[in-house]
Amino acid sequence: MTQLRIAAAGPLHGEVTAFGAKNAVLKQMAACLLASGEHTLTHVPNISDVATMGELLGYLGCSVSLNDNHELTIVVPPASALRPSAPEHLFKAMRASLVVMGPLLARCHEVTMALPGGDDFGSRPINFHTDGLTAMGATFANDATKIHAATGGRRLQGTRFTLEYPSHTATDNLMMAAVLAEGRTVIDNAAREPEVEDLGRQLQAMGANIEGLGTSRLAIEGVAELSAARHEVIPDRVVAATYLAAGLMTSGDVHVVDARADHMEMLLRKMRAMGATITTEDGIRIQGPARPSPVDVATLPYPGVATDYKPIITAMLTRASGVSVVTENLFDGRFRYVDELMKMGAIIETDGHHAVVHGTDKLYGAEVVAHDIRAGAACVVVGLVAEGETLLSGTDHLERGYDNLPGRMTALGAKVERVS
Repeated sequence: MTQLRIAAAGPLHGEVTAFGAKNAVLKQMAACLLASGEHTLTHVPNISDVATMGELLGYLGCSVSLNDNHELTIVVPPASALRPSAPEHLFKAMRASLVVMGPLLARCHEVTMALPGGDDFGSRPINFHTDGLTAMGATFANDATKIHAATGGRRLQGTRFTLEYPSHTATDNLMMAAVLAEGRTVIDNAAREPEVEDLGRQLQAMGANIEGLGTSRLAIEGVAELSAARHEVIPDRVVAATYLAAGLMTSGDVHVVDARADHMEMLLRKMRAMGATITTEDGIRIQGPARPSPVDVATLPYPGVATDYKPIITAMLTRASGVSVVTENLFDGRFRYVDELMKMGAIIETDGHHAVVHGTDKLYGAEVVAHDIRAGAACVVVGLVAEGETLLSGTDHLERGYDNLPGRMTALGAKVERVS
């Protein structure tokens, strides 16, 4: 079993690259299924979720390769050569596998897949996806473990659909299905995340007709055929947030050279309230305070504070000079990481969707476990200032979302290394 060994090393300094957003590139890989030919995605992170999605696309009939320049090439065969099903373990490996459903229904007119897996932090129903695709003409025959859907060999039909909740994954799936549907589709209460907009930009480069990207109303005129395209993936705002948090937590000076401040406005506002000095020319540079000030934070759909930021924010507040309240409005069960931070001396009380964080300057190394990607990042951030040594297990979660986190932290001056 591989672990990370983390020890305090003083303030971090230097430049680091976040690379492309996991929550964009996985959907963009699925979008390549919509057109035959050679697609290229650039600025792609070398993470295990990209490898897993690549393996899934390989089973579906595509050829996938990632080079040392972070360019991902996907060669997609004609629709007749695509297989609209794959082994169960690939769908269970990550939640994002669900987004092949829309493209396969649009292109092959059928799909069979296992229910998706991914991080365990509460219920995330798939009915937003299936209801929208049903409105477009798909028929579902699901059981307790599998999804099977078909269109009777016909093109999906344009429709008007209002999402009960602005789910970014459901918005992605329905948008990808709609670009090849017959007629006009309108998605109301659509997700506004930068990753959704970036997927739409890729689809436009492929020839899709989409209006309203970045807003809560998407209007899509279906086309008969799309073409392969080249697209640069936007930077990962949650990875960028992790490096910025490391700079703030250690009273350091860290520059994330490819971070997009316009995608992180609410988080940067909270970091400034904690006492950080932030500049946004050529990426984002943060200079941390001697000790963070307390702030209250509540997660909300974009442009609010993302739920993926919350464990990282909580980690920073463990060292604050007062009491903070962190509220989770989007998912239940996403405070599992709190027990791990408390092993390190954090003083946190949870009550339903709220966590009350009593800041302390006495944090200690401990043996902790990453229960999901961002929970692992939170443990790393606290470990950077904890007295003694932290051993983090469950590092496979971190590898799903971070391109060489130990190496990039070490380049900033941190003591983070893999051990067996």
